[in-house]
Amino acid sequence: MNDTASIAVLGGGSWATALAKLLLHNTERIIWYMRRDDRIEEFLRLGHNPAYLTDVQFDTSHIEFSSDINEVCQKADILLLAMPSPYFKSHTDKITVDLSGKIIVSAVKGIVPDENMLITDYMATKFGVDINRELVISGPCHAEEVALDRPCYLTIGCHDLELAAEFARHLGGRHTHTITSTDVEGIEYAAVLKNVYAIAAGIIHGLKRGDNFQAMLISNAIREMARFVDAVAPRPRQICDSVYLGDLLVTAYSRFSRNHNFGSMIGKGYSVKAARMEMEQTAEGYYGAKCISDINRKFDVDMPILDAVNDILYHRVAPSKALGWMSQSFT
Repeated sequence: MNDTASIAVLGGGSWATALAKLLLHNTERIIWYMRRDDRIEEFLRLGHNPAYLTDVQFDTSHIEFSSDINEVCQKADILLLAMPSPYFKSHTDKITVDLSGKIIVSAVKGIVPDENMLITDYMATKFGVDINRELVISGPCHAEEVALDRPCYLTIGCHDLELAAEFARHLGGRHTHTITSTDVEGIEYAAVLKNVYAIAAGIIHGLKRGDNFQAMLISNAIREMARFVDAVAPRPRQICDSVYLGDLLVTAYSRFSRNHNFGSMIGKGYSVKAARMEMEQTAEGYYGAKCISDINRKFDVDMPILDAVNDILYHRVAPSKALGWMSQSFT
C-alpha cells in the first residue's frame, strides 16, 4: 500500500459515512459508491449525507461519487466495504470487474446471507482476493460517536500486520485510536455475535429484569463468544481485548445500539415483525442469530444465549420463557 493509493467507500449508511469522515481527515480524496443517484444529488447539494449522520459536513470537492459499483471498483486500489450484511450480495453481485489485485477492507458487521460465510472468505472465494490483502475493521466505535468527535477505538485486522498498520494510518486521528491484530476470523465472528447478545440485552431491558440480570447476561455472553470463536477459528487470543469484550459492552448497553433498541422493543411487547418494521436501520443481529445457529450445527458449541435469541426471533418463543431457560445456564 502506498500513500497515493485510491480508496473507495462502498455503502451509504451511517457506518459508511462515519468511516468516510475518518478517511478524509487523512486522505486528500476518496471515491464513494452509493446506489441511489438521488441520494448523491442531495448529498452534493446539502454537503452532508441526507439520510444518515446529517450533522457531519463534508467538503464534497474531495469526494468522487458514483452509483456505478463497477466504475468505483475499477478506479480504486482499496475497497472499503461498509454496507449492511443483508444487502451485501445485492451490491456485490453487480461486480463484474477483476478484484483479485485489490485490497479489500471489510467493515461489514455480519455474515453473507444464504452463504453463512465470513465476508473475507466470500471475497476470496468469489472474487479471488488474496486473503493476505483482506482487512477487517471493528470497534468499539459507534458511528454516532464518530460524528460527535468523541473518542473512538478501532481494531484493524489483517494476516499481514504491516498492511494493517499502514491502513490504520488512514483512519487514526485526534479522537480515533487504532489497534492492529492478525485475528481476522475471530474479529469477524465476534462482530456478528455481539449484535446477537445486544438483542438479548435489549430484551432484558424491555422486560425490566434489572441491572443484575444484565450483568449476568454479559459475563456469560463473553464466555459463550469465546467458546464459539475458539471452536471455529482456534488460535491464541485475549477475549477481554477491546475488539471482543469492548465492542460487546458498547453494543449491549449504548442508546446508539440499534440491536439493543430492537431487542428492547421485543421485550416491551412488540412482535418481531412489528419491531423490524419500526426500526429505521438494520438490526444485523436479527440475521446473525440465524447464521451463527446454522454454523453451530457443525461445531455444536454450548450457546444458550444464542439459542434463546434464535428461539425468540425465529420460533415465536415468548421472550420471558426463552430467557428463563437461558438463565438456568448462568454461572
